[in-house]
Amino acid sequence: MFEIKIIFTSPFVLIMTETKQHKIINRKIIKIDEELCTGCGNCIVDCAEGALKIIDGKARVINDVFCDGLGACISGCPEGALEIIEREAVEFDEEAVEDHLESMKHQEKEELKQVKQIVTEHAHQCGCQSAKTMVFDEPETQSETVSGKIPSELRQWPVQMHLINPRAPYYQGADVLLAADCVGFSYGDFHRDFLKQKSIAIACPKLDQGKEVYVEKIKALIEDSKINTLTVAMMEVPCCGGLLGLAQEAAKRANRKVPIKYVIIGVQGNILKEEWV
Repeated sequence: MFEIKIIFTSPFVLIMTETKQHKIINRKIIKIDEELCTGCGNCIVDCAEGALKIIDGKARVINDVFCDGLGACISGCPEGALEIIEREAVEFDEEAVEDHLESMKHQEKEELKQVKQIVTEHAHQCGCQSAKTMVFDEPETQSETVSGKIPSELRQWPVQMHLINPRAPYYQGADVLLAADCVGFSYGDFHRDFLKQKSIAIACPKLDQGKEVYVEKIKALIEDSKINTLTVAMMEVPCCGGLLGLAQEAAKRANRKVPIKYVIIGVQGNILKEEWV
C-alpha cells in the first residue's frame, strides 16, 4: 500500500485529485511502442477512460490508474503500436477515472476560453481575414428569373457534424457536401449549385471543438455508408482550409477510396477555385 497523487497539467490549467491508497498488482495494461506511434490520436478517441494523451507527438498512458487493460484503443491504431502486456502496475480505479473525466471536461472548457481569447486578440492585431470587419457594395439589381419562393434543396436533418449519424440512410451511396458554416451565407446560389441532390454535413474548422471526431465521422461516411463523392466547400480565409485537411485525413485512414473535390468561395460570394484532389 502506498499513496499516489495524480496530477494533470496543460498550458492553462493545473488540476489535482485527492490522495488515495492504491495497490500495485500484476495485471494487464497497455504498452505503446513509441517508434511505431505516429501520434495520430485514434487511440485517444477509442479510450473511454481518458487514460491516453498525445505528449511530444506520441501517445502515452498518463497514469496506470486510468487504464483498464481491456484494449479498446488497440483496434484503431493504424501502425500496430499498441499491445496488451502483463506487468506490475497500480490497480485500475474506476472512481479515479470518473474524477479524471470530470476534470477533463473542466479543463477543456478552460482551454477553450483561453484559445478563443488568444484567437480574438490575434485577429485584431494581425487583421486576420476571418475576423476582419468588411463592408461590401450593394449588388447590382438583377431581373427576376424565378417567380415565387425558391424551394430548399435540403433533404435531411440534422446537418451539423457533431450531430449527424454518418451511417444514416440518406448518406448511403450518396454524393456528400461537407461545407464550412459560412459558405451557405456567402454563396447566393448555394442550394441550387451545391446542395441539390446531395446529402450535407456542416462544420467550422476554426471554432468547433472535437475535430478528431469529425475525422472519424468522415471516415465512416466513406467506409460504412460508401458515399459516392465528397465535395468540400470552404471559404477563402486561411483557417477554413482545415476542413479540407480533415477530409483528406479521413480519406487517408479509410480502407475505401472516394473522389474528393474542393471549392473555395470568396468572402463576396464568388467561386475562386474548384478542383478534384
